[in-house]
Amino acid sequence: MNISITARRFKAHETLKDFIRDELSSLNKFTEDILKAEVILSYQNAKDSIKTAEINLNIPGHTIIAREDSDDFKKSISAATEKVTRQLRKIKTRNTARIK
Repeated sequence: MNISITARRFKAHETLKDFIRDELSSLNKFTEDILKAEVILSYQNAKDSIKTAEINLNIPGHTIIAREDSDDFKKSISAATEKVTRQLRKIKTRNTARIK
């Protein structure tokens, strides 16, 4: 899986990038066909702002987008990953139902 991390108006620390890679690697148990994952991190204000994480996932035939806001980037990333996980489960269930 090709992972692209974009941090808008700041430089993401390497530990945050490693956390993102670990979270997204857990998605491989649902499908091995993930072509590209793009993570966009941004915030509203410099102090005490809302941190936003957006995950765009490309798999054959589908584009999955999840966006989450919270007070911490790690919380936002985890919540967005959960949304992507639910969508992948739904797609996998539909595909297995069609095969039967």
